[in-house]
Amino acid sequence: MRFVDIMLCFPSFFLILAVIAFLEPSIWNIMIVIGLTGWMGITRLVRADFISLKERDFVQAARGIGAGDFRIIFRHILPNAMSSVLVAATLGVAGAILTESALSFLGIGVQPPTPSWGNILTAGKDNIDIAWWLSLYPGLAILITVMGYNLLGEGIRDSLDPRLRE
Repeated sequence: MRFVDIMLCFPSFFLILAVIAFLEPSIWNIMIVIGLTGWMGITRLVRADFISLKERDFVQAARGIGAGDFRIIFRHILPNAMSSVLVAATLGVAGAILTESALSFLGIGVQPPTPSWGNILTAGKDNIDIAWWLSLYPGLAILITVMGYNLLGEGIRDSLDPRLRE
């Protein structure tokens, strides 16, 4: 966890900028870099869930009837921790969309002619006085997509949380 803490000290956006400066700014490189810089938060979340769940009564009961560590982890703790991981993953997709759009808007992400919402926003900002819709609709597309992923994450959390099932 010390390595995770060290990695969290570096802002992800600047780490992505540094890596993209050395690599070709293609969609695949950007997706790989975003994926490699987005794992630290989920790691801390899973660790916190495991520490919390290992003290619960159902784990103590399984340990009391003689279940081994492997069985307790994979049959009891991991299924209960998966809802947090799924919610974090859907929120991570929304964050990745925003990061890619921001990089493309700044001109260091996906390069034209490859379509990207950030590239479309960049092209629209030059004509904002006479054609405002060139920036409005890609911005609304980003907003609706990110909000959709956030609402999906909330729906997954609500459906998988056993405390909210009443």
